Amino acid sequence: MSSENRDVIFIGKKPLMAYVTSTLIQLANLPAVHIKARGLSIGRAVDVAQIISRKTENAGYSIGEIKIGSEQLESKDGKSRNVSTIEIEVKRNAP
Repeated sequence: MSSENRDVIFIGKKPLMAYVTSTLIQLANLPAVHIKARGLSIGRAVDVAQIISRKTENAGYSIGEIKIGSEQLESKDGKSRNVSTIEIEVKRNAP
């Protein structure tokens, strides 16, 4: 796994706390982690970022840059459709 992929957590259908735990483990070794999601998982990505920033406020984690956009995907029936995307940066605050 390359170093640029280690700082990205892709949100899917696993339990919410699995993503929170993964993000916190990555933040122990990296200064920032990017949480990415698209479609129906966007709300879950926001929840993960909020849990980390609010519950671990004393540990010094905060939400950084947030990027929103859309991707054009082809559906099973061959039609092109737009899917919303989000990328949330969670970072360690400087001591």
